Amino acid sequence: MNMEYRRLGQSGLKVSVLSFGSWVTFANKDQIAQAAEAAECLSAAKDAGVNFFDNAEGYASGASESVMGEAFRQLGWKRHEYVVSTKLFWGLHDVPNMKNTLNRKYLSQAIDGSLERFGLDFVDLVFCHRPDANTPIEETVWAMSDMISQGKALYWGTSEWSADEIRAAWNIADKHHLHKPVMEQPQYNIFWRDRVENEYKRLYEDIGLGTTIWSPLASGLLTGKYLNGVPEGSRATLPGYEWLRSMLTDEKRNGKVAELKVIADELGITLSQLSLAWCAKNPNVSTVITGASNADQVRENMTALDAMPLLTKEIMDRIDIISLF
Repeated sequence: MNMEYRRLGQSGLKVSVLSFGSWVTFANKDQIAQAAEAAECLSAAKDAGVNFFDNAEGYASGASESVMGEAFRQLGWKRHEYVVSTKLFWGLHDVPNMKNTLNRKYLSQAIDGSLERFGLDFVDLVFCHRPDANTPIEETVWAMSDMISQGKALYWGTSEWSADEIRAAWNIADKHHLHKPVMEQPQYNIFWRDRVENEYKRLYEDIGLGTTIWSPLASGLLTGKYLNGVPEGSRATLPGYEWLRSMLTDEKRNGKVAELKVIADELGITLSQLSLAWCAKNPNVSTVITGASNADQVRENMTALDAMPLLTKEIMDRIDIISLF
């Protein structure tokens, strides 16, 4: 199956339905070596039709942006050939106004830092990585709109904001004739569905919200590799990711994973293919962000495109019964 391209909400920008993200992927080793490995992953993704590459300031404390930017240069890609994002909120400096905020000072300096690490003149998408209860939404909206007007980013959006917060930001932008938020990056997978399917339901039609969903494999749970415990070298063993272990080893969830594997086996596909294809079947999902640590994993993820036609209404109903009850 060839790559499908979907509009990012009601914007004119088209993104590949499967994309590549760098969370827990880049900058865990020497950056020069990582850039070469990253280039292999990016190349494999692009060969499959991927045109959107997701990143964030907070990934590996900025090093992930540097690695991806160097990989772009090693590959010699033209700037018109790809869509790249960053996300801002956590900050890199433990001082007032530079951490866990969306105030104007932080945002105006953070985007400059991201562009410098990428080695780019602009990013296509920039997200407010989390909401900030301590900064007026109006201040954030003005700062993000100015970022677009200055040409440092082409579209802005949010990540893990509530529907009310997104609508408030959109209304402020509409009132003042500012650049409106176009997209949201929420977690979405077979086990994590409510926000995308219910909370945001009105926003797709009312404001044309696009979604670039993350964790389609539930941090690896939906690959089935945790059915027999935590394997060595898996994400749950990484320093700083201990919080994942309890979720990945949850007996009830893994029981559901075993049931889902029965369906995947019947269809002759892997659990990963089933789970990625399931996310992509949702028409309100603009793109499914996949992750991989090597080019072979990238190519395996891309085969989820071939699994999409296998997910008939009957199969989708069976998945609903397992995941919702």
